[in-house]
Amino acid sequence: MRKLITLVAFLTVVLSVNAQKSIDLFNGKNLKGWKALNGFAKFEVENNAIVGTSTKGSPSTYLSTKKEYKNFILEYEIKIDETLNGGVQIRSHYDPSKGNESVFGPQIEAETSTRRWNGGIFDQSRYGWRYTVEYNPEVKTAYIDGEWNKVKVIASGNRIATWINGVNIANLVEEKVEAGFIALQVHAASGAKIGKKTRWKNIKLTEISDDYKFETTAPLISYLNNELTKVEKENGWKMLWDGKTTNGWRGAKKDNFPDKGWSINDGVLSVHASGGAESENGGDIVTTRPYENFILELDFKFTDGANSGIKYFVDTNLNKGKGSAIGCEFQILDDNKHPDAKKGVDGNRTLSSLYDLIRGDAQEYIPSLYTKKYVNKGSWNRARIVVDGQKVQHFLNGCKMVEYVRGTQQWKALVKYSKYKNWPNFGEAKEGLILLQDHGDEVHFKNIKIKELN
Repeated sequence: MRKLITLVAFLTVVLSVNAQKSIDLFNGKNLKGWKALNGFAKFEVENNAIVGTSTKGSPSTYLSTKKEYKNFILEYEIKIDETLNGGVQIRSHYDPSKGNESVFGPQIEAETSTRRWNGGIFDQSRYGWRYTVEYNPEVKTAYIDGEWNKVKVIASGNRIATWINGVNIANLVEEKVEAGFIALQVHAASGAKIGKKTRWKNIKLTEISDDYKFETTAPLISYLNNELTKVEKENGWKMLWDGKTTNGWRGAKKDNFPDKGWSINDGVLSVHASGGAESENGGDIVTTRPYENFILELDFKFTDGANSGIKYFVDTNLNKGKGSAIGCEFQILDDNKHPDAKKGVDGNRTLSSLYDLIRGDAQEYIPSLYTKKYVNKGSWNRARIVVDGQKVQHFLNGCKMVEYVRGTQQWKALVKYSKYKNWPNFGEAKEGLILLQDHGDEVHFKNIKIKELN
């Protein structure tokens, strides 16, 4: 009996501690504990829910908690009127000096468009999309338009994961861990969106540890700096650049790494500006071994007006004269400021394109995408190249931009009318080197990793 009493007392303490950690962020009656930031859209309480109304002329408005939270389970229900988008900020910050972009940090997306990225993670006014639902497209039906939807967010250490109506949507490993406020967003609106409403209720938060264990089913996307997660290692990923040395890389036209034109600082590999000439300073760099079937992923950041590229199936024995080594190219370009964006055919020299062959355009693959491509100007962008036999895909910031099959009649016709027409069987090699291009402009790279496919 004494043991039973002791066990009951212990469980009572544990349950009491857990109960103290779980709090209602919204009391169902008023906005106590919250404050509005940035805009002047109206927030009020109706039927035990917070209701935000889209307001003419207002920038995005955020109803923020007065407290900050770092590691937590956040649960809430949300319902948004047709045509609206918005979401809930987590681990976010406020800097009034930034004007209409004063609130920044991760946002859990809510929207009614046919794109269906509900539960995706967008870093508002800072890094852009971190986890689009294109990484996990089969879950796009989890959100139900016009109904209350249950959302759960777990933020623990570097991990952020989301669920909608019990379905795991996003599984993100962030570069760094932050503490910040929770905020409800009413997006800036115009036209028919004015006067429409976003509603939240049953907003609860439980603080947890930074090593809280939980299971996910969504594909993992990681932004750890030049480091693989345990899951990535188990799934066959390897770092293609270690973030510190030149190991595994050499000059495209030499046996060693270039002694000028490239530098490594704070985990970033940079090619220097040298007047815009192609491969005239340090020159291109290539991997020291070829690759056949693979997923290549890396982050890049380009300066104003810059031009560069990521090439694959590169044969450095071709073109031993001036200019870049020959291979298929994922174009890196400032489309707004570099003149090459208007050359070629139908935009096939713009960012994420298969250079001089196929235009990069997400609208061909994602319903009702708001733009042809998501570009984080002045910040980091993520490139992904998938080679599976003859099939090749380019992705930019989580969106498929290009898909093609090598060796077909269509492929040969494209090559015939491109700058590669004089190179026999261009792009049809079984394997080749991977290349980062020196085009005389300052461009930065990091998080270069590869997974070889069977």
